[in-house]
Amino acid sequence: MTTRQPGGGAVPRRKGPRPKHVPQRMCVACRGHDAKRGLYRIVRDSGGEVVFDPTGKRDGRGAYLCDNPACWERALAGGILARALKTDIDARTAADLRQFAQTLPPSKAGATRDGAEE
Repeated sequence: MTTRQPGGGAVPRRKGPRPKHVPQRMCVACRGHDAKRGLYRIVRDSGGEVVFDPTGKRDGRGAYLCDNPACWERALAGGILARALKTDIDARTAADLRQFAQTLPPSKAGATRDGAEE
């Protein structure tokens, strides 16, 4: 089966399954785009608590960070994360998030976003 183009030419339809949609999100610190599951979600819940969201489905206002520890430090120290979540982040919560960032596995993608060579 074919479809018609506005110019009158016929274009064959693609066969096979449609490609799977992969949601994209942006790191609030480096502004790099990646798949939603490739970034880490930080959420401010209805009680005002700021926590890491491992499922990516927790209710509340969310912001995404990549796996680069420098991005986490920039987001916490520069107030980028607080601005994205529209709340103040206390020292204890910031320390917890920094500690979590130190446990992240190193990746090549995170190292190249800063312009550092592999």
